Amino acid sequence: MSQAFTAIATLIAKPGQQDTLENALRALVEPSRAEAGCGQYDLHRDLADPLTFYVIEHWASEESFRRTTPARIFRTSRPQPATASNTSN
Repeated sequence: MSQAFTAIATLIAKPGQQDTLENALRALVEPSRAEAGCGQYDLHRDLADPLTFYVIEHWASEESFRRTTPARIFRTSRPQPATASNTSN
């Protein structure tokens, strides 16, 4: 039997982009709740810092979390760190 899995994400919008981020996150709520194994999927906005959002998820197992559409989206859409370019001749 698999162990229940909880994921808590903190997302911080760039200034001026908080509404865009909130809309994107809100669009994930209902589809996530409909995924097999989802027990809870809630989006919260920090009252003290309107740029900060929290996503709290409870899943039947880590495997059920990893199979979800939002998990795949976050894994593939995270900004990648900039890499130094080689400028030597």
